Amino acid sequence: MQPLFAERAAEGERLRRLPADVVAALTEADLMRMCLPAEYGGPEVDPVTLIDAIAAVAEGDGAAGWCAMIASTTSSLAAFLPAESARHIYGDPAVVTGGVFAPNGTGTSDVVDGVRGFRVTGRWPWGSGTQHCQWVLGGTRCDDDTFRLCWMPAAAVQFHDTWHSSGMRGSGSLDYSVDGVFVPEARTTRPGVTRPVVDSPSARFPNFSLLAAAVAAVGLGVARHALDELYAVAQAKRPQFATRTLAESSYTQLEVGRAEATLRAGRAFLRDELAGAWDEVRAGAKVSLQRRAGIRLAAVQAASSAVAVADIAYTVAGGTSVYETSPLGRLARDAHVVTQHIQTAPKLNETIGKVLLGIDTDVSVF
Repeated sequence: MQPLFAERAAEGERLRRLPADVVAALTEADLMRMCLPAEYGGPEVDPVTLIDAIAAVAEGDGAAGWCAMIASTTSSLAAFLPAESARHIYGDPAVVTGGVFAPNGTGTSDVVDGVRGFRVTGRWPWGSGTQHCQWVLGGTRCDDDTFRLCWMPAAAVQFHDTWHSSGMRGSGSLDYSVDGVFVPEARTTRPGVTRPVVDSPSARFPNFSLLAAAVAAVGLGVARHALDELYAVAQAKRPQFATRTLAESSYTQLEVGRAEATLRAGRAFLRDELAGAWDEVRAGAKVSLQRRAGIRLAAVQAASSAVAVADIAYTVAGGTSVYETSPLGRLARDAHVVTQHIQTAPKLNETIGKVLLGIDTDVSVF
Protein backbone atom coordinates (compact mmCIF):
# COMPACT_ATOMS: atom_id res chain seq x y z
CA MET A 1 0.00 0.00 0.00
CA GLN A 2 3.02 2.32 0.11
CA PRO A 3 2.38 3.65 -3.43
CA LEU A 4 -1.14 4.67 -2.39
CA PHE A 5 0.11 6.41 0.74
CA ALA A 6 2.85 8.23 -1.19
CA GLU A 7 0.46 9.25 -3.96
CA ARG A 8 -2.10 10.67 -1.51
CA ALA A 9 0.36 12.39 0.85
CA ALA A 10 0.12 15.77 -0.89
CA GLU A 11 -3.68 15.66 -0.69
CA GLY A 12 -3.41 14.86 3.02
CA GLU A 13 -1.25 17.95 3.47
CA ARG A 14 -3.88 20.05 1.71
CA LEU A 15 -6.74 18.60 3.76
CA ARG A 16 -4.71 18.59 6.98
CA ARG A 17 -6.07 15.11 7.68
CA LEU A 18 -5.82 11.71 6.00
CA PRO A 19 -7.82 11.27 2.79
CA ALA A 20 -10.78 8.87 3.16
CA ASP A 21 -9.27 6.22 0.87
CA VAL A 22 -6.09 6.11 2.97
CA VAL A 23 -8.12 5.69 6.16
CA ALA A 24 -10.10 2.90 4.48
CA ALA A 25 -6.95 1.11 3.32
CA LEU A 26 -5.35 1.29 6.77
CA THR A 27 -8.54 0.10 8.45
CA GLU A 28 -9.19 -2.79 6.08
CA ALA A 29 -5.61 -4.02 6.56
CA ASP A 30 -5.97 -3.97 10.38
CA LEU A 31 -3.22 -1.34 10.58
CA MET A 32 -5.35 0.84 12.84
CA ARG A 33 -5.76 -1.75 15.60
CA MET A 34 -2.57 -3.80 15.56
CA CYS A 35 -2.43 -3.96 19.36
CA LEU A 36 -6.05 -4.99 19.91
CA PRO A 37 -6.11 -8.24 21.95
CA ALA A 38 -6.86 -11.39 19.98
CA GLU A 39 -9.57 -12.10 22.54
CA TYR A 40 -11.51 -9.21 21.02
CA GLY A 41 -10.76 -10.14 17.42
CA GLY A 42 -7.62 -8.05 17.02
CA PRO A 43 -4.23 -8.94 15.47
CA GLU A 44 -2.37 -8.43 18.81
CA VAL A 45 1.02 -8.18 17.10
CA ASP A 46 4.30 -8.29 19.01
CA PRO A 47 6.20 -4.98 19.52
CA VAL A 48 8.83 -5.62 16.82
CA THR A 49 6.15 -6.41 14.25
CA LEU A 50 4.31 -3.26 15.35
CA ILE A 51 7.23 -0.90 14.73
CA ASP A 52 8.14 -2.60 11.46
CA ALA A 53 4.58 -2.15 10.21
CA ILE A 54 4.35 1.47 11.37
CA ALA A 55 7.69 2.27 9.73
CA ALA A 56 6.50 0.64 6.49
CA VAL A 57 3.35 2.79 6.46
CA ALA A 58 5.35 5.94 7.31
CA GLU A 59 7.74 5.14 4.48
CA GLY A 60 4.82 5.80 2.16
CA ASP A 61 3.50 8.79 4.13
CA GLY A 62 4.59 9.98 7.56
CA ALA A 63 1.11 11.22 8.45
CA ALA A 64 -0.43 7.84 7.62
CA GLY A 65 2.21 6.15 9.78
CA TRP A 66 1.51 8.61 12.59
CA CYS A 67 -2.22 7.89 12.51
CA ALA A 68 -1.65 4.12 12.38
CA MET A 69 0.67 4.51 15.37
CA ILE A 70 -1.84 6.50 17.43
CA ALA A 71 -4.80 4.26 16.61
CA SER A 72 -2.91 1.00 17.17
CA THR A 73 -1.34 1.99 20.49
CA THR A 74 -4.75 3.25 21.64
CA SER A 75 -6.24 -0.15 20.80
CA SER A 76 -3.78 -1.77 23.24
CA LEU A 77 -5.72 -0.10 26.08
CA ALA A 78 -8.69 -2.36 25.35
CA ALA A 79 -6.92 -4.94 27.52
CA PHE A 80 -7.67 -2.73 30.55
CA LEU A 81 -11.38 -2.16 29.88
CA PRO A 82 -14.05 -4.46 31.31
CA ALA A 83 -14.56 -7.21 28.73
CA GLU A 84 -18.13 -6.15 27.97
CA SER A 85 -17.02 -2.57 27.28
CA ALA A 86 -14.09 -3.69 25.16
CA ARG A 87 -16.36 -5.84 23.01
CA HIS A 88 -18.90 -3.01 22.72
CA ILE A 89 -16.27 -0.51 21.53
CA TYR A 90 -14.08 -2.78 19.41
CA GLY A 91 -16.61 -5.37 18.21
CA ASP A 92 -16.77 -3.91 14.70
CA PRO A 93 -13.50 -4.51 12.77
CA ALA A 94 -13.94 -1.11 11.11
CA VAL A 95 -13.79 0.77 14.42
CA VAL A 96 -10.83 3.12 14.91
CA THR A 97 -10.02 4.68 18.28
CA GLY A 98 -7.65 7.45 19.27
CA GLY A 99 -7.23 10.32 21.65
CA VAL A 100 -4.97 12.01 24.17
CA PHE A 101 -3.66 10.62 27.46
CA ALA A 102 -2.97 14.03 29.06
CA PRO A 103 -5.42 14.90 31.88
CA ASN A 104 -7.00 17.93 30.22
CA GLY A 105 -10.55 16.98 31.18
CA THR A 106 -12.57 17.10 34.39
CA GLY A 107 -15.19 14.55 35.38
CA THR A 108 -18.08 14.94 37.81
CA SER A 109 -19.69 11.83 39.29
CA ASP A 110 -23.21 11.08 38.07
CA VAL A 111 -25.71 8.23 37.83
CA VAL A 112 -27.81 7.83 34.66
CA ASP A 113 -30.47 5.11 34.49
CA GLY A 114 -28.79 3.35 37.39
CA VAL A 115 -25.37 3.42 35.72
CA ARG A 116 -22.54 5.13 37.62
CA GLY A 117 -20.28 7.34 35.56
CA PHE A 118 -18.87 10.82 35.04
CA ARG A 119 -19.93 14.00 33.27
CA VAL A 120 -16.78 14.88 31.34
CA THR A 121 -15.82 18.33 30.13
CA GLY A 122 -12.47 19.22 28.60
CA ARG A 123 -10.38 20.13 25.60
CA TRP A 124 -7.38 18.20 24.32
CA PRO A 125 -4.73 19.33 21.78
CA TRP A 126 -2.81 16.91 19.52
CA GLY A 127 -5.88 14.80 18.68
CA SER A 128 -4.11 12.95 15.88
CA GLY A 129 -6.50 11.15 13.57
CA THR A 130 -9.48 11.65 15.87
CA GLN A 131 -11.68 12.87 13.03
CA HIS A 132 -11.74 9.37 11.54
CA CYS A 133 -12.33 7.65 14.90
CA GLN A 134 -15.63 6.20 16.10
CA TRP A 135 -14.52 6.42 19.74
CA VAL A 136 -12.27 9.12 21.19
CA LEU A 137 -10.63 8.95 24.60
CA GLY A 138 -9.31 11.70 26.82
CA GLY A 139 -7.42 11.86 30.09
CA THR A 140 -9.71 13.17 32.84
CA ARG A 141 -9.29 14.16 36.49
CA CYS A 142 -12.48 13.16 38.26
CA ASP A 143 -14.10 14.44 41.43
CA ASP A 144 -13.52 11.09 43.16
CA ASP A 145 -9.77 11.94 43.17
CA THR A 146 -9.00 9.57 40.29
CA PHE A 147 -7.29 10.07 36.97
CA ARG A 148 -9.13 8.18 34.25
CA LEU A 149 -9.03 7.59 30.53
CA CYS A 150 -12.56 8.02 29.27
CA TRP A 151 -13.88 6.52 26.01
CA MET A 152 -16.43 8.82 24.35
CA PRO A 153 -18.47 8.33 21.15
CA ALA A 154 -17.23 10.53 18.31
CA ALA A 155 -20.72 12.00 17.88
CA ALA A 156 -20.33 13.68 21.27
CA VAL A 157 -16.98 15.25 20.39
CA GLN A 158 -16.44 18.70 18.89
CA PHE A 159 -13.40 19.22 16.66
CA HIS A 160 -11.60 22.56 16.38
CA ASP A 161 -9.66 23.75 13.33
CA THR A 162 -6.32 24.30 15.09
CA TRP A 163 -4.00 22.03 13.09
CA HIS A 164 -1.92 24.48 11.03
CA SER A 165 1.52 22.91 11.35
CA SER A 166 4.94 22.73 9.73
CA GLY A 167 5.02 18.93 9.60
CA MET A 168 2.71 15.90 9.80
CA ARG A 169 0.02 18.09 8.30
CA GLY A 170 -1.96 15.10 7.08
CA SER A 171 -2.28 13.65 10.59
CA GLY A 172 -5.20 15.90 11.53
CA SER A 173 -3.77 16.50 15.00
CA LEU A 174 -6.29 19.19 15.92
CA ASP A 175 -7.90 20.10 19.24
CA TYR A 176 -11.10 18.36 20.29
CA SER A 177 -13.45 18.96 23.18
CA VAL A 178 -16.51 17.62 25.02
CA ASP A 179 -18.98 19.40 27.26
CA GLY A 180 -20.79 17.41 29.93
CA VAL A 181 -20.66 14.07 28.10
CA PHE A 182 -21.74 11.16 30.30
CA VAL A 183 -19.19 8.35 30.34
CA PRO A 184 -20.14 5.15 32.21
CA GLU A 185 -17.49 4.08 34.70
CA ALA A 186 -17.18 0.81 32.76
CA ARG A 187 -15.85 2.83 29.80
CA THR A 188 -12.99 4.25 31.83
CA THR A 189 -9.65 2.94 33.00
CA ARG A 190 -7.23 4.23 35.62
CA PRO A 191 -3.64 4.31 34.26
CA GLY A 192 -1.22 2.63 36.62
CA VAL A 193 -4.09 1.34 38.76
CA THR A 194 -6.39 -0.73 36.53
CA ARG A 195 -4.94 -4.18 35.90
CA PRO A 196 -5.33 -5.87 32.51
CA VAL A 197 -8.45 -7.97 32.08
CA VAL A 198 -6.78 -9.93 29.29
CA ASP A 199 -3.98 -12.32 30.22
CA SER A 200 -1.43 -12.14 27.41
CA PRO A 201 2.17 -10.96 26.89
CA SER A 202 0.91 -7.91 24.99
CA ALA A 203 -1.34 -6.89 27.88
CA ARG A 204 1.64 -7.11 30.25
CA PHE A 205 3.99 -5.09 28.03
CA PRO A 206 4.65 -1.57 29.43
CA ASN A 207 2.37 0.89 27.63
CA PHE A 208 4.67 3.90 27.62
CA SER A 209 7.57 1.83 26.30
CA LEU A 210 5.36 0.59 23.48
CA LEU A 211 4.15 4.11 22.66
CA ALA A 212 7.66 5.57 22.61
CA ALA A 213 8.90 2.85 20.28
CA ALA A 214 5.90 3.29 18.00
CA VAL A 215 6.40 7.06 17.75
CA ALA A 216 10.06 6.52 16.88
CA ALA A 217 9.07 4.00 14.20
CA VAL A 218 7.28 6.76 12.30
CA GLY A 219 10.55 8.67 12.12
CA LEU A 220 12.39 5.59 10.87
CA GLY A 221 9.92 5.17 8.01
CA VAL A 222 10.08 8.85 7.06
CA ALA A 223 13.88 8.80 7.04
CA ARG A 224 13.94 5.64 4.91
CA HIS A 225 11.76 7.38 2.32
CA ALA A 226 13.98 10.47 2.40
CA LEU A 227 17.15 8.47 1.83
CA ASP A 228 15.61 6.45 -1.00
CA GLU A 229 14.39 9.68 -2.58
CA LEU A 230 17.93 11.05 -2.41
CA TYR A 231 19.23 7.93 -4.16
CA ALA A 232 16.78 8.48 -7.01
CA VAL A 233 17.65 12.17 -7.31
CA ALA A 234 21.40 11.55 -7.14
CA GLN A 235 21.36 9.03 -9.98
CA ALA A 236 19.61 11.43 -12.35
CA LYS A 237 20.69 14.90 -11.27
CA ARG A 238 23.72 16.68 -12.71
CA PRO A 239 24.21 19.80 -10.57
CA GLN A 240 24.73 23.13 -12.28
CA PHE A 241 28.31 23.64 -13.48
CA ALA A 242 29.14 19.99 -12.62
CA THR A 243 30.42 17.41 -15.07
CA ARG A 244 29.29 14.43 -13.00
CA THR A 245 26.01 13.31 -11.54
CA LEU A 246 25.25 13.96 -7.88
CA ALA A 247 25.79 10.24 -7.20
CA GLU A 248 29.35 10.50 -8.53
CA SER A 249 30.22 13.27 -6.09
CA SER A 250 32.51 12.23 -3.23
CA TYR A 251 30.54 14.54 -0.91
CA THR A 252 27.31 12.71 -1.75
CA GLN A 253 28.95 9.33 -1.28
CA LEU A 254 30.34 10.30 2.13
CA GLU A 255 27.03 11.72 3.37
CA VAL A 256 25.04 8.76 2.05
CA GLY A 257 27.32 6.30 3.84
CA ARG A 258 26.95 8.17 7.12
CA ALA A 259 23.18 8.49 6.71
CA GLU A 260 22.62 4.83 5.85
CA ALA A 261 24.67 3.71 8.87
CA THR A 262 22.82 6.13 11.15
CA LEU A 263 19.40 4.94 10.01
CA ARG A 264 20.17 1.22 10.14
CA ALA A 265 21.83 1.53 13.56
CA GLY A 266 18.85 3.40 15.00
CA ARG A 267 16.43 0.80 13.69
CA ALA A 268 18.53 -2.15 14.89
CA PHE A 269 18.94 -0.68 18.39
CA LEU A 270 15.19 -0.17 18.78
CA ARG A 271 14.29 -3.62 17.46
CA ASP A 272 16.90 -5.26 19.70
CA GLU A 273 15.64 -3.60 22.89
CA LEU A 274 12.02 -4.44 22.07
CA ALA A 275 12.86 -8.06 21.26
CA GLY A 276 14.67 -8.43 24.59
CA ALA A 277 11.74 -6.98 26.52
CA TRP A 278 9.30 -9.18 24.60
CA ASP A 279 11.31 -12.28 25.55
CA GLU A 280 11.12 -11.24 29.21
CA VAL A 281 7.34 -10.74 29.07
CA ARG A 282 6.76 -14.05 27.27
CA ALA A 283 8.80 -15.78 29.97
CA GLY A 284 6.42 -14.39 32.59
CA ALA A 285 8.82 -11.76 33.94
CA LYS A 286 8.10 -8.09 34.48
CA VAL A 287 10.04 -5.80 32.17
CA SER A 288 12.79 -4.31 34.33
CA LEU A 289 13.44 -0.59 34.75
CA GLN A 290 16.79 -0.99 33.04
CA ARG A 291 15.13 -2.64 30.05
CA ARG A 292 12.45 0.06 29.90
CA ALA A 293 15.18 2.70 30.03
CA GLY A 294 16.90 0.88 27.18
CA ILE A 295 13.73 1.02 25.06
CA ARG A 296 13.31 4.72 25.79
CA LEU A 297 16.97 5.38 24.96
CA ALA A 298 16.59 3.47 21.68
CA ALA A 299 13.39 5.34 20.83
CA VAL A 300 14.96 8.76 21.43
CA GLN A 301 18.02 7.72 19.43
CA ALA A 302 15.91 6.38 16.54
CA ALA A 303 13.87 9.59 16.38
CA SER A 304 16.99 11.77 16.48
CA SER A 305 18.67 9.58 13.87
CA ALA A 306 15.66 9.97 11.59
CA VAL A 307 15.95 13.77 11.78
CA ALA A 308 19.66 13.62 10.98
CA VAL A 309 19.05 11.37 7.97
CA ALA A 310 16.13 13.39 6.60
CA ASP A 311 18.19 16.57 6.94
CA ILE A 312 21.13 15.00 5.10
CA ALA A 313 18.86 13.88 2.27
CA TYR A 314 17.31 17.34 2.02
CA THR A 315 20.69 19.12 2.03
CA VAL A 316 22.56 16.82 -0.36
CA ALA A 317 19.77 16.92 -2.94
CA GLY A 318 20.37 20.66 -3.25
CA GLY A 319 17.83 23.01 -4.77
CA THR A 320 15.65 20.09 -5.83
CA SER A 321 14.46 19.76 -2.22
CA VAL A 322 12.77 23.16 -2.05
CA TYR A 323 10.23 22.47 -4.79
CA GLU A 324 6.81 21.05 -3.97
CA THR A 325 7.36 18.48 -6.70
CA SER A 326 9.92 16.85 -4.39
CA PRO A 327 8.78 15.09 -1.20
CA LEU A 328 12.08 15.87 0.55
CA GLY A 329 10.79 19.09 2.11
CA ARG A 330 7.75 17.36 3.57
CA LEU A 331 9.86 14.44 4.78
CA ALA A 332 12.28 16.73 6.61
CA ARG A 333 9.40 18.60 8.26
CA ASP A 334 7.69 15.35 9.24
CA ALA A 335 10.88 13.91 10.77
CA HIS A 336 11.27 16.97 12.99
CA VAL A 337 7.75 16.52 14.39
CA VAL A 338 8.72 13.07 15.73
CA THR A 339 11.39 14.52 18.04
CA GLN A 340 8.86 17.03 19.40
CA HIS A 341 6.69 14.24 20.85
CA ILE A 342 7.00 13.96 24.62
CA GLN A 343 7.85 10.26 24.33
CA THR A 344 10.85 10.77 22.01
CA ALA A 345 12.09 14.28 22.83
CA PRO A 346 15.91 14.53 23.20
CA LYS A 347 15.50 16.02 26.70
CA LEU A 348 14.50 12.52 27.88
CA ASN A 349 18.17 11.57 27.73
CA GLU A 350 18.60 13.33 31.08
CA THR A 351 16.06 11.07 32.81
CA ILE A 352 17.44 8.01 31.02
CA GLY A 353 20.96 8.98 32.10
CA LYS A 354 19.83 9.19 35.72
CA VAL A 355 18.40 5.66 35.52
CA LEU A 356 21.60 4.33 33.97
CA LEU A 357 23.66 6.02 36.70
CA GLY A 358 21.42 4.75 39.51
CA ILE A 359 20.20 8.22 40.48
CA ASP A 360 16.64 8.47 41.82
CA THR A 361 14.23 10.08 39.36
CA ASP A 362 10.58 9.99 38.34
CA VAL A 363 10.11 6.95 36.10
CA SER A 364 6.29 6.85 36.21
CA VAL A 365 6.12 7.41 32.45
CA PHE A 366 8.63 4.64 31.67
